[in-house]
Amino acid sequence: MPADTALVHSAEAGDRRCPCNIARFDEQDIGSIHMQFRSACQDTARRRLLRAFGWAALSLALPFSPAAWASAPRSISLYHTHTSERLSLVYYEDGEYIADALASLNGMLRDFRTGETCQFDAALFDQMHALNLACGEGTYEVVSAYRSEQTNRMLREQSKRVAKDSLHVRGRAIDLRLSGRDTRRLRDAALALRQGGVGYYPRSNFVHLDTGAVRSW
Repeated sequence: MPADTALVHSAEAGDRRCPCNIARFDEQDIGSIHMQFRSACQDTARRRLLRAFGWAALSLALPFSPAAWASAPRSISLYHTHTSERLSLVYYEDGEYIADALASLNGMLRDFRTGETCQFDAALFDQMHALNLACGEGTYEVVSAYRSEQTNRMLREQSKRVAKDSLHVRGRAIDLRLSGRDTRRLRDAALALRQGGVGYYPRSNFVHLDTGAVRSW
């Protein structure tokens, strides 16, 4: 396994929660919806614009009416690169999270080394759903999700780059790529979303997402 696949930057320990929650954005926050994000990600100048204007820029990509966000179904399709498990489901519908669906996601995103599970922050799934809409629907390939304290200690013994208080341990972080999509594009969309930490690992071709403080590396 490449080093940066399991051993991620200490910036993952950014535990100050982002004050924004995409699940609670209202019509004014979302703004006008236009399908412009695809071309916007194709050159450096436009990527800088996305980063500067955050959610307002990303909202141009989301193919739903602003008023529909709170009640529209939200879904995720996952493939776990270590266990080869697959899961596709709707986890939010009729304005509510679906308890059984969240439990299924928690189970699939368990620490694959120890089998331990945790309750993931549902805001992380909302980030993934929004990014799926912005970048094009597809299956997320999960590289790393929940890490037990035991696993995190083991990884820290291998490298000090692993955060002692990693958000992976709290169920608030995930490392992934979007099948069939340019990982740089996923990174740019996540930066524009500004809902937490975003790390980019081009050598191993994945992006780190979390629900901590807004930061990037």
